Amino acid sequence: MNQKIPILKLFLGSGILVLFLCCTACSVLKQDYETPVVSVTSFKAVPGQGMAPGFEVGLHVVNPNRSDLDLVGISYTLSIENHKIFTGVSNDLPLVPGYGEEDILLKGSLSLLGSMNLFSDLIRGGSRDKLSYRLDVKLDTGGFSPMIRVSKKGEFSFPAGGGQN
Repeated sequence: MNQKIPILKLFLGSGILVLFLCCTACSVLKQDYETPVVSVTSFKAVPGQGMAPGFEVGLHVVNPNRSDLDLVGISYTLSIENHKIFTGVSNDLPLVPGYGEEDILLKGSLSLLGSMNLFSDLIRGGSRDKLSYRLDVKLDTGGFSPMIRVSKKGEFSFPAGGGQN
């Protein structure tokens, strides 16, 4: 009986050591990892399903790392003036080679509630020459790799005078 306890301690200690070494190795491998750069290249309305119109959002993904970015899935949310307006997901994605770039076309749907709240805020707030936006993208590379989350903030500007002469 006394021999089983030291063997159990040895087995448990070895397991903890192996787990520690695996975690350390993973952090060393990802030390030079840079977050991919995601930018919006296009945005257009397309026929939707049901009452909500659909949209296509073009994204350009730049991989600044030496290893390929094998995307399993992607999801995104576009908010305007802090109102979630568009959401979308896709699992039909290209491989982004190391030190390479790819274009991705996503289809999304309009959030009617978010759009109505934005429209209501715009009417109450009067005319504006700028609207703030935020794009949140989650890239899934599968396996044990963590999700890659990218957020972009900016403003839409409107021409002075609303485009009237």
